[in-house]
Amino acid sequence: MAVDAVVGGGEKRSFVSDSGAWAMNVISSVGIIMVNKQVMSESGYDFRFATTLTGFHFAVTAIVGFVSSFLGNSASKPVPLFDLFWFSLVANTSIVGMNLSLMLNSVGFYQISKLSMIPVVCVLEWVLHSKTYTREIKTAVVMVVIGVGICTITDMKINLRGLLAATVAVLCTSLQQIYIGSFQKKYSIGSFELLSKTAPIQAASLLVLGPFIDYFLNGRNILEYSLSSGCILFVGLSCALAVFCNMSQYLCIGRFSAVSFQVLGHMKTVCVLLLGWLLFDSSLTVKNVLGMLVAICGMFVYSWAVEIAKQASLKGPSVYVKEGSFTDEDVALLKSGVVTTPVKDLEFGKDTTKQMIEVPLRSS
Repeated sequence: MAVDAVVGGGEKRSFVSDSGAWAMNVISSVGIIMVNKQVMSESGYDFRFATTLTGFHFAVTAIVGFVSSFLGNSASKPVPLFDLFWFSLVANTSIVGMNLSLMLNSVGFYQISKLSMIPVVCVLEWVLHSKTYTREIKTAVVMVVIGVGICTITDMKINLRGLLAATVAVLCTSLQQIYIGSFQKKYSIGSFELLSKTAPIQAASLLVLGPFIDYFLNGRNILEYSLSSGCILFVGLSCALAVFCNMSQYLCIGRFSAVSFQVLGHMKTVCVLLLGWLLFDSSLTVKNVLGMLVAICGMFVYSWAVEIAKQASLKGPSVYVKEGSFTDEDVALLKSGVVTTPVKDLEFGKDTTKQMIEVPLRSS
């Protein structure tokens, strides 16, 4: 009974922390979209320098990481400089590619390209890490893609330059999200620590190149923009939300996977549509509502499918044992109790072989 209580307590804490990570990501992401709409729209402050604004976001994130490290709140582990620069290059190319795709393509094709990230992430995970997916997870992914597509896709106009920009954006964004998870596992590094190492590189490159990229995108020079106190306030709020958005993204992908982040992340699209209807008088049609319902059902099916895969992979209850609580008899039993048991990948249904220790429970 004591063992069951410990296991149950651990699962409860994990559920609470996982839910907190998702809530932080959804709230900060939806919040930053609403704030940026005010910052960049013509009816707002007309600050249409998206790439430079992203540089501000990473600069503030880098400062927060530096302060945290200086105060001793986060440990520093070595990560090869090449990997940090490669990750930053992929991430920044993703940002520029998304901005170019939005400029060169219709809104409908832009949304299609964003939805294509889920199957692209699945394919890249399979190519890079040999991961496979259960039938239930594939079904859930299709439901989410269809639902969000019904919500957001209006027109479909394709041109060669726009298609190229969208392809680069989707590939780089998918790779970036896969790298976030793989780097954390490869170098045994925490989510905030990895963000603290990559944010300065991204900030420096975006702040240097951002004004030129923005000039190419909209023909406006940031040096000629007249800042107001209101604009400064909203840009500052955008940067503050970006810190939480970046932290929660790294945290969620580290805890789950890039595919889970993409699937459940589409809840933000539903929230943005609802808030746009409530706060900005955006139209909400029957088609939008139907798409939202299909997408939300797909998210529930995805969560259920992942849980089913977990239950199928568990061969016995996990046991938490306090350090220092072993007797000589326990040590002898542990030495003779090492077995090799096939264990299924919790999410992807692939058989692997891991060593597990059978801990015999003695009656008191």
